Amino acid sequence: MRGIKFRGGYHDFSLETGGIRVFPRLIAAEHHVSFKPEARSTGSGELDLLLGGGLVPGTNTLLLGPSGVGKTTTAIRFMLTALERGETCTYYLFDEGLATLLARSTLLGMDLATHVEAGRLTIMQIDPAEVSPGEFSTMARQAVEERGSALVVIDSLNAYIHAMPGEEFLILQMHELLSYLNQQGVTTLLVLGQHGIVGDVRSDIDLSYLSDCILLFRFFEAKGEVRTALSVVKSRVNAHERTIREMKLFVGGLQVGEALDDFEGVLSGLPAYRGRVAMLSGEGPSEDGVR
Repeated sequence: MRGIKFRGGYHDFSLETGGIRVFPRLIAAEHHVSFKPEARSTGSGELDLLLGGGLVPGTNTLLLGPSGVGKTTTAIRFMLTALERGETCTYYLFDEGLATLLARSTLLGMDLATHVEAGRLTIMQIDPAEVSPGEFSTMARQAVEERGSALVVIDSLNAYIHAMPGEEFLILQMHELLSYLNQQGVTTLLVLGQHGIVGDVRSDIDLSYLSDCILLFRFFEAKGEVRTALSVVKSRVNAHERTIREMKLFVGGLQVGEALDDFEGVLSGLPAYRGRVAMLSGEGPSEDGVR
């Protein structure tokens, strides 16, 4: 277009009854706001210590681990803590049904329906076969700019991958989207499931370099039980712990134990605990937070 400044590149569009909708390509550099990058609590004192203070606005955290290890429940607990502080949140649900998510959260003592009814929480069930990456970026912009969302959850990236024509496009799209959310002061939680349960555990794609913080979940065996280990392997904004802690889910949220010593085989994917620190009990913390 001679003499006119236009936005190049590829732009997604959809044909709808009555016309056409175009979703201009997101350019993160055009969107900046001022905010305070002060760490905010996750709702767990032990997890805050592990993260070096908590979750920082303007950063994204990757929850990485095999299926069933507790990634979604952890993300919901983080989000519920933000809602209880009075923040507005948006949850993009790719994998499971909305009714299933609400029912499971209620069984764990984390009531989301109240916040949905109050307008503080928006849960959007996304069909990756029907929503293009450009449309999803537009939806994220609307959540931040129109609804004032301070925390955004994408659960999970595995389904989001299937909406992409190729891995290289996923990296570019995610880079722009995460840069935009970071520059808007949004706290972003990304859930990424890995193939396998133990041993050789792999991901569809490596997004670790795009992540400001990586929370790694792993199964391990101790005393004849399958348990969950939690560690922070990367943080660009906090001096995080490099310890490994046990995590348990219970009614009301999650419980994180003391730092565990004498792990074997963590990097091999078959971690086993042979230390002397007491494991977490099968129950949640008592009323005073100690058990």
